[in-house]
Amino acid sequence: DLGTKTFLAELNNETAECLYRDATHALVLMQVASKANVLPDYDEKLLQRELALFPEWYLRQHLKIELNPQQNEQLKKSFALIIENNLAQAKVYVHRDYHSRNLMVTEQNNPGAIDFQDAVYGPITYDTSSLWRDAYIAWPEERVIDWVIKFWEEGRKVGLPMPDDCGHFYRDFEWMGLQRHLKVLGIFARLFHRDGKDGYLKKIPLVLEYAIATANRYIELKPLARILESTRVK
Repeated sequence: DLGTKTFLAELNNETAECLYRDATHALVLMQVASKANVLPDYDEKLLQRELALFPEWYLRQHLKIELNPQQNEQLKKSFALIIENNLAQAKVYVHRDYHSRNLMVTEQNNPGAIDFQDAVYGPITYDTSSLWRDAYIAWPEERVIDWVIKFWEEGRKVGLPMPDDCGHFYRDFEWMGLQRHLKVLGIFARLFHRDGKDGYLKKIPLVLEYAIATANRYIELKPLARILESTRVK
């Protein structure tokens, strides 16, 4: 029994270090156990299918925005760059929803993870981007950087296929997070328009700001940043 206390309910400025340390350790243990051909591959087709949710559901269905030909080409190029980066990363087991609503605070072997039915074999930064660029709770950038560094250090100690340079790992973390946030914008819009669930709409602004901040940090993603900025609620 994993109990009823989620990370989301328990996280605050005082508990964050301890809870995220436990989540980091559990994630490293899961990744160390990774083997190919056990879980479905997080391949190019799946990445493309997920990214397609952004123009289909967030832009067209939710905001009634039709991109012009130049913007469509920019979006296509940005998606190709994001996919290329994601596929170049080392592969491990990926929970795929490793965030504060799916991590349960437990007395032993904290945390307990739920909602893992969509697990895949994919990019090593995916679950860290779910954890620290969380749609349900936000942290100052300096704390996120510190937690990512600690994860990178712990992973290297146990032999995970980490880049030698932590800056390289952080860039991968950001680009993976951007892919996830574009997907999530589409999913949250779809949950409302197709499934009648409006509770996720209030989470869209945070996810959008994560995506804009990341896209603005990389020159090759500036055109994507402009498209994202144009969707801000005035």
